[in-house]
Amino acid sequence: MLHEIVRVSALPKYRLKIEFRDGVSGTIDLSGELYGEVFRPLRDEAFFRQVKVDEFGAVAWPNGADLAPDALYAEITGAALPRRQPEPGSQEGPAPRR
Repeated sequence: MLHEIVRVSALPKYRLKIEFRDGVSGTIDLSGELYGEVFRPLRDEAFFRQVKVDEFGAVAWPNGADLAPDALYAEITGAALPRRQPEPGSQEGPAPRR
């Protein structure tokens, strides 16, 4: 994790106010993103307001739904997500050229 979340709070209309340790803060609108088995329960505004920063530094809810700090930071700042480096010796990587 590159960006540590220090505070999250729920706002009306399925928005989150997020503050990072480096002073960056912003609002994320999740109103169009709450679909699928894990995120559908967040459509209940009372449940949505139960958001917290979990022990891993992710934005999370009691049902296990969570959002990665680096993705939220990128959304707020417009920065690119960091590229994940494959483990040495793994078979991960770009597809071979043909």
